[in-house]
Amino acid sequence: MNQDLALNLRLLCSYYRSIAEVCRRLEINRPQFNRYLSGRYRPSASTLRRFGDFFGVEVDELLLPHAEFRQLIQVQPRQLAPSADMKDKISAHLDILGAVGSQGMERYLGYYYEYYLSMSVPGKVLRNLVCIERQGDQYVFQRTERMPGPKGGDPTYHNRYQGLAWLLTDRLFLVDYETLNRHEMTQTILFLSFRKRLARLTGLKLGVSDNSERMPCCARVVYEYLGQEIQVHRALSRCGLFLPSAATIDPWILEAVQNTMSEQEVHFRARHE
Repeated sequence: MNQDLALNLRLLCSYYRSIAEVCRRLEINRPQFNRYLSGRYRPSASTLRRFGDFFGVEVDELLLPHAEFRQLIQVQPRQLAPSADMKDKISAHLDILGAVGSQGMERYLGYYYEYYLSMSVPGKVLRNLVCIERQGDQYVFQRTERMPGPKGGDPTYHNRYQGLAWLLTDRLFLVDYETLNRHEMTQTILFLSFRKRLARLTGLKLGVSDNSERMPCCARVVYEYLGQEIQVHRALSRCGLFLPSAATIDPWILEAVQNTMSEQEVHFRARHE
């Protein structure tokens, strides 16, 4: 089992420039990490959880036989690192967006439940947990999906998306990517709330279905504000797939995420609360 874990860790490290970078970002001693990579030592349970959180995988996935783990994350060929000049240009664009897109963002920091009709499981509503926060000069967010296993039943794995948020004029723009397989990006555009108490945000979400079809889809979405401090594990336990008749979801939200169009509409449009 230690050898499979070592191979799995090495595979995950291959997505980074070097093992030294992984150690630096994990804030772990390089010689100690090398012992785990060699298979001679097994990390403690708390260290395994730390590795899982960093790489975006579950602990039980880290312990899978290497052949299964390799198939699970669908390894893609590594791309060449961008040149320093290109990185500077990208950074300049992000700096511009950060400067113009940060005013008013503080009001929208915190945790949300995200609701929309699942793109991969037609007919069901997906409830995810989203956290928007400030890191330095950037506003970032993480989206966590809690999905059922291939045979249904209790949720057994998470998909994690990370991205950047900007408030441009009177709309909130969220752009993210799936952090493990790196095979999907999504964009969400939300109306702002001008009510005294922040409760819900509505808008549209664009992405692809998380199945073999990988169909580009657009769906109405609702963000339900939970607050800036919550019990994260409890909130995650309430995430997952639900029938449209689910009694645990506000009827207003169930109605708001329906993707219907009137005969007069020529574009698929968001609906303001």
